[in-house]
Amino acid sequence: MRNLFRIMAGGAVLAMSGALAVAAQAAEATQTPAGILSDGTPVTAVTLKAGNGVSATILSFGATLEKFMAPDRDGKLADITLGYDNLSGYEAHPNYWGATIGRYANRIAGGRFTLDDKTYQLPKNDRENSLHGGGQGFDVRNWKVESIKSGPVAQAVFSLESADGDAGYPGAVNARVTYSLDENGSLRIAFDATTSEPTIINMTNHAIFNMAGEGAPQGAMENVLTVPASHYTPVNEALIPTGELRGVERTAFDFRKGKSLNQGLRDGTDQQIVYGRGIDHNFALDKGVTKEPELAARLEDPASGRVLEVLTTEPGLQVYSGNFLDGTFVGKHGHLYRMGDGIALEPQKFPDSPNQSSFVSARVDPGKPYRHVMIYRVSVDR
Repeated sequence: MRNLFRIMAGGAVLAMSGALAVAAQAAEATQTPAGILSDGTPVTAVTLKAGNGVSATILSFGATLEKFMAPDRDGKLADITLGYDNLSGYEAHPNYWGATIGRYANRIAGGRFTLDDKTYQLPKNDRENSLHGGGQGFDVRNWKVESIKSGPVAQAVFSLESADGDAGYPGAVNARVTYSLDENGSLRIAFDATTSEPTIINMTNHAIFNMAGEGAPQGAMENVLTVPASHYTPVNEALIPTGELRGVERTAFDFRKGKSLNQGLRDGTDQQIVYGRGIDHNFALDKGVTKEPELAARLEDPASGRVLEVLTTEPGLQVYSGNFLDGTFVGKHGHLYRMGDGIALEPQKFPDSPNQSSFVSARVDPGKPYRHVMIYRVSVDR
């Protein structure tokens, strides 16, 4: 009986130590006030933190990835996303930094599209085009915090109701964004939406990254980018795709084997680089549309060893090398962001797909929900 008691006691100790180990590894979710918008609306910040030090802070305003902390090979943490220090910056000078984009990410030519023989006009906020919702998109709405939870995966769920006719789009849309951070530091972002009538939906996250750390003096152009795409969609002078799928071989757009961002970025002999003032183009991922997220990009800072992998279920990746960052606004820690200080890697449907029948359709119908799952997976190359 005494031996049995010892065995049982030992088992209890092992069980307790196992439980403590699980608890130590669990990811945590916390919620705090983030400030008040000019109209008096309170904004919430949710922080998800993994056991390895990786953490993500999301604002309810724009369902925005406001901060993303990742360690280097020495364990030093740095924020790898550009943004503002406080809520007032995001409200007064929205630049899509880290925001959830919708209803339609990227450009729609002339701000117009036709669906079931009816033409819809959207706001124009990019010369003659509508960009990222036309300036009245999901990025400037305060989302509802539906739930948060800690555990092996820390999670925060945000929801938004977009009325029929909102920013010119048909259908009443209920959108949801779920941020999930696991114990290893992989941030999964799931976009879900339903509609009351046929519409178009194309959602993504617009974080702008520098794996050397936000505000690093050398900028982000020494980051090494890999994109598994044999083709990209060339654009006209208004940055609207021409409809062609052009091979990347022997061009500045060939990132299949990985190269630093500064290679070819200022090649004025390439008209595509001239149009985009650098790279602001959609890459047609070799994988196409997939049921589960697959690799769309790998971004690495050789000096620090920080690595970001972007995975997605979508067929395209917009690569934007921060060409329009001109020092106009003051970002985090008083940094003036300029051209080359960050890069956006935006998984999505192709730009202007509602007007280009050869592209994967962005149409969403009642009873057939929209879903896009992407992952930001950080690690260290030692």
